[in-house]
Amino acid sequence: MTISPSLVWSPERKDVKAISSQKASIRAFTLMEILIVLAILGLLVGLSVTKLGGVLDGARINTAKIFINDSMKAPLFTYKMQVGDFPSTEEGLQALLVAPANKADRWQGPYLEVNGGKLPLDPWGEPYMYRYPGVHNKGGYDIWSKGPDKVDGNDDDIGNW
Repeated sequence: MTISPSLVWSPERKDVKAISSQKASIRAFTLMEILIVLAILGLLVGLSVTKLGGVLDGARINTAKIFINDSMKAPLFTYKMQVGDFPSTEEGLQALLVAPANKADRWQGPYLEVNGGKLPLDPWGEPYMYRYPGVHNKGGYDIWSKGPDKVDGNDDDIGNW
């Protein structure tokens, strides 16, 4: 095996000293540069969290729509077929879980499967609203969530109308 003469160290050559002085002159990051990079990373994380919040809000709205328009439809219509009509506003959605006093002979429920015997809450932790006869659905029922602002009667309400 032959060794290249340029790679062999000799006392006459000053290459080794030149290499070590180059390593010593490698520049490190300053504190200011590190702080700027951290600030940029913080901005990027802030933007991504903001966008993620919008995605979560959209998912909550979709969850409420699915519950109102799909999940509650079958239990309410089954109740109507067996009892003769939808639950009244006073009876509310609780009539799907517990027989109303004046309809106990026809009630064959529970019509809705829930954990703990309580009605599910909307994605914002509020109870779903129910009205029969409906104001928006004449001859039918209204069921809705008060939406993200938790105030009834606003534009952000999510209903079956």
